[in-house]
Amino acid sequence: MKRAPLREEELYKILIAPHISEKGTRLAEKNRQFVFKVRSDARKPDIRRAVEKLFQVEVQSVQVANLPGKAKRTGQIKGWRQDMRKAYVRLKPGFDIQFVSGQ
Repeated sequence: MKRAPLREEELYKILIAPHISEKGTRLAEKNRQFVFKVRSDARKPDIRRAVEKLFQVEVQSVQVANLPGKAKRTGQIKGWRQDMRKAYVRLKPGFDIQFVSGQ
């Protein structure tokens, strides 16, 4: 069943935060591929539109990974970390996103 496209103001809620890590930095330098934490119900077309709208860039492709939460314990108390969904966004040649300026 198809879902209606999100309205413009809903696109701002799709991306939660950039996922900054060593792997993400390496991907950004080599492949112009950036990693974002996204909502668990976000779809690839919605992620593409959100990135293009927020950063004024053109997206080449979007890959999504669902990461289950890990089991953690403190003493006898057991718990789970929250599930997470990550989006790997590759930009078209000539486009770039700068999260941190080196000033």
